[in-house]
Amino acid sequence: MTKTLKIEGMMCGHCEARVKKTLEAIDGIESAAPDHNTDTAVITLSKDVSIDVIKAAIEAQDYTFIGEE
Repeated sequence: MTKTLKIEGMMCGHCEARVKKTLEAIDGIESAAPDHNTDTAVITLSKDVSIDVIKAAIEAQDYTFIGEE
């Protein structure tokens, strides 16, 4: 299953790498492909992950989680 997340605050490749590492550390997220040009991250899930867990992880890194597209 894939989901597209809307995330504000990513400005460059380093930001993308930080968001990717953060998301992939969450149990149930197999991969993440952030894109600072579109302010999105496409994630591939191996099981259901609470959107609250995803939001907390992103916001702990000082990015703004807007929601799912």
